[in-house]
Amino acid sequence: MSHKHEHLLYALFQDPISGNIHWREVESLLEHLGAKVESLSGARIRMVLNGVEGVLHRPHHSKVCGREEIKHIREYLASARVTPSLYEATKHPGG
Repeated sequence: MSHKHEHLLYALFQDPISGNIHWREVESLLEHLGAKVESLSGARIRMVLNGVEGVLHRPHHSKVCGREEIKHIREYLASARVTPSLYEATKHPGG
């Protein structure tokens, strides 16, 4: 994983929730992780990552994700087994 994507993964899971995460960066991370992304009606997108299907909403009037959108992205990634701690475990197996 590139440093850019790694940094974004940590930013998505930090508390307090960041108010400065751009949607295009989230889409880039999802594609990098191998998610299949499909546009639905309006601002909704369906994706499948690690066999887990989810629906997220693009920001409506901004290129930056709001805190609620970040919460949904965080929940989806966690359900698809993509979290900073799981990433660290794959980076340093057995250690």
